Amino acid sequence: MLTGENFIGFTNSAKGEKSFQAFAPANNDYLPGNFNIATKEEFDRALSLAESAFKTFRDTTYEARALFLEAIAEEIMALGDTLLERVSAESGLPLGRVTGERGRTCGQMQLFAKLLRDGWWVDARIDKAQPDRQPLPKSDIRRMLIPIGPIAVFGASNFPLAFSTAGGDTASALAAGCPVVVKAHSSHPGTNELISSAIIKAAKRTGMPDGVFSSLYLSHDDVMNLVTHPAIKAVGFTGSRSVGMRLFNAAVNRPEPIPVYAEMSAVNPVIITENALKTKKEKIAKDLAASVTMGSGQFCTNPGLVVMIDSAASQAFLAEFKTSMEATVPSTMLNKNICKTYNEGITALQNAPEITVLAQSSKEAMPDRQEARPTASTIKAKDFLANKEFENEVFGPATLIVLCTNQAEVLSVLNALEGQLTATIHADNDDTATLQALVSAITAKSGRVIFGGYPTGVEVCHSMQHGGPFPSTSDARSTSVGTAAIYRFVRPVAFQDLPDNLLPEALKNANPLNILRLVDGVWTKDKV
Repeated sequence: MLTGENFIGFTNSAKGEKSFQAFAPANNDYLPGNFNIATKEEFDRALSLAESAFKTFRDTTYEARALFLEAIAEEIMALGDTLLERVSAESGLPLGRVTGERGRTCGQMQLFAKLLRDGWWVDARIDKAQPDRQPLPKSDIRRMLIPIGPIAVFGASNFPLAFSTAGGDTASALAAGCPVVVKAHSSHPGTNELISSAIIKAAKRTGMPDGVFSSLYLSHDDVMNLVTHPAIKAVGFTGSRSVGMRLFNAAVNRPEPIPVYAEMSAVNPVIITENALKTKKEKIAKDLAASVTMGSGQFCTNPGLVVMIDSAASQAFLAEFKTSMEATVPSTMLNKNICKTYNEGITALQNAPEITVLAQSSKEAMPDRQEARPTASTIKAKDFLANKEFENEVFGPATLIVLCTNQAEVLSVLNALEGQLTATIHADNDDTATLQALVSAITAKSGRVIFGGYPTGVEVCHSMQHGGPFPSTSDARSTSVGTAAIYRFVRPVAFQDLPDNLLPEALKNANPLNILRLVDGVWTKDKV
C-alpha cells in the first residue's frame, strides 16, 4: 500500500499540505493516491542526515558497501510483480521492457559490488621514500581516491528504474561511499516509493547509517535549493538540455561550486556508406526503423539523424526504409508533456520548406493514449548546414535523413554537429579508403563510436562510455553507465610520509585488501 510519504533517511514523513497524483499515460487518467511535496523542515532534515551519514559511510569497508548494494538488488527483486505493474502503469512501458529494466537495475548494483571487492578502482599509487637520494631525499608519497560527500540524484523519465531512484547514479555514488538524496521524478512517484523502501530496508539490514539515502518529492523552488545546498557535493541528472543547464548554472555559481554530471540531448548520427546501401539496404532499413522506434524512441541514444550520399543506391534504400517505417505502430509515450513536445517538434519539421516527410506509421496515433506516430523525414545537406535548428533533438520515434552530394559534404555535416552520446557507421569491405576520415570525424564529436550496429542498447560493463561532448553531457570526461561512473563521485588525496598505521587500508604496506596497486611505477599486489 503506497503512502505518498517522503523518505527522510530511515523515517517516512508527509507533513506538507501540497500533493500530487501519478498519471497513467496509457489510460489517460490519474492513479489513486496522493504524494506529498516535502516541506522545508523535511528537506532540511534529509540534507542534514546525509551530511551526518557521510562522516560514517565514507569510512565503511568496501565489503560492507558491497553487501549493501547486493541487499538493494535483493530487496528490489522481492517487490515482485507489485513493482513491475506500478512502473508499467506510471510510464506506459510494457511489462516485458520493465522486467528487463529491473534486471539491469539490479545488475548494476551487483556489478558495483564486485568492483568494490576487486578494489583496483581506488587507483592506489605508492612511491616509496628514498632518504639517500641526492641532491635531495625523496618522501614517501601514496595516493588514492576517496568519496566527495552527499550526492543529489535526479530521477529520469525514460528509465523509471535503471536511471532513477536506484539507477546508475545512485549505485555509483553509494559504491563510492557517498550518501544519496534523490529528487523523485513526478511521472513515477509510486515507483520511487517502492524502490526507496527497498533501499531503506537494505540499508537497515546491512547496518548503514541513517541518512545514507533519502528520497524527496520537491517543489520547483526546492529543486534548485537541492543543487545549491552546501551539503551536496555533486549532482547526477538525466533529462532535457534546458533543465540540465539550469542545474549546471546553479551549481557552478554556488559559493562552493560543485560538478553537475548532466546527460542532456543528442541526435546520435548514423552514417551509411554507398557500398553499405548497395549490399545491405534491406537489413539496415529494417533494423534502423526498429532502433528509431524502440521504446517509442524515448532512448537518449535514439538515432535521430542519418547521413548518406544522395544517389541511386540511397533512393533504393529510402524506399525500403519508408516501407519499414510505415509498418511500425504508434505507442504510448512516458507522459503527456513528452508526447505534446514530440508532436510539436514533428509539426515544426513538417512545416519547414526544407523538409520532406519520407514516411509515417500507416496507423494514426491515439491522443487519449499519449501515443507518438513514428516519422522519418529528409533534408538536403546544404539546407541542414544552413540552419542549426535542424540539429535539435526531437525526443521520440523520429529521425531526419541528411542527403549529401559527396563524401566531402558528409564530413562537413559531421564536423558541424554538436557533441553526441554516440555515432554509428555502416560500411562495407570496399570502404577502407574513406573510413578513417569518418571515424576521426565522429570520434571528435561523440562518446561512443559504433560500427555496424545501432546505438539503442547500452551495455552495463567496465568499458562502457555513456557521455560525450557538450551538449550531450555537461562533462565529456564522465560516464553515467558502467563502473567508470564511480569516478564522478570521488577525488584524489596524496598522503606524504604518514606512519603506516594512519594510512587507509588501500595504501598500507601489507596490502590487506590484496588489491592491484602501482608501486614505484609497477602494477603489483605485493606488499611494500
